[in-house]
Amino acid sequence: MAQSQYEDCIIFLLAKAYQKAHGNFKQHLLPHGITPVQHLILEALWDEEGLTATEIGKRMTLDNATLSGILDRMSEKGWIVRVTDDLDKRFIRIYLTVKAKNLKPVLLTEREKSNEEILKNLSLEEKVLIKRLLKDIRG
Repeated sequence: MAQSQYEDCIIFLLAKAYQKAHGNFKQHLLPHGITPVQHLILEALWDEEGLTATEIGKRMTLDNATLSGILDRMSEKGWIVRVTDDLDKRFIRIYLTVKAKNLKPVLLTEREKSNEEILKNLSLEEKVLIKRLLKDIRG
């Protein structure tokens, strides 16, 4: 049977790879009550606390409306707190709670396990190559 044209389409292949990777990571995070996008926000804040929602949105390529809802849920779950900037009251800065800080090593381990599962059938050279190619595509 001939292969369908969409099966060679890079958009289709990337979408299917994303679905598989996202689903795998989601399963690793599920026991901790956090979603993959919330994990990304935690990662940004582990790197630099006190970012504004706009700064997080730029780093994660998320629009303000989407990010606002995510931050609301993260605040409700006790992952983050919003604090008005002391120097400029127009800015709300976002900080991690002790709960989020304490879970960092656990979540990073889960991320690493997920990465290993996704890439388990690739050689070291292929792993390096796929990362480089994905970064090139991302731009």
